[in-house]
Amino acid sequence: MSIDLDTLKTPGPTITALTRPFWDAAAEGRLTIQRCEDCGKAVFYPRPICPHCWSKRLAWQDASGKGRLKSFSEVHKPGHPGWLPAAPYVVGLVELAEGPTMLSFILAGTRPLHVGDMLQLAPTAIGGRVLPAFKPVEPGAEEKPK
Repeated sequence: MSIDLDTLKTPGPTITALTRPFWDAAAEGRLTIQRCEDCGKAVFYPRPICPHCWSKRLAWQDASGKGRLKSFSEVHKPGHPGWLPAAPYVVGLVELAEGPTMLSFILAGTRPLHVGDMLQLAPTAIGGRVLPAFKPVEPGAEEKPK
């Protein structure tokens, strides 16, 4: 991508008391998700209760930053005009190694993307803030998450 993504005039995330730990970690270049202290399952997006066992005992923990591309789309006509200078760009569903799936900006690079590609966290300055984007792992560079 030839444009400096940090210069985009895009809307920022809505930060609430519940989501602040996620966005604070993102600003530091980390990906943090919740884990239930009762059933042990990882949870994303941030929630007040575990969607698996209904416990309120959710704790924040750094994720590995590894994942797999479940689906993706190349956006040619953005829903917000601030993204126009970056189009076309890729967004995708990333199945994190910890289990949950998240929607993220994908730094596609020069080789074609494929469903099932292994991805790694690539914190990226977009629109004046650091966001948890992902990029493909070069084939053979890393083993697949379980």
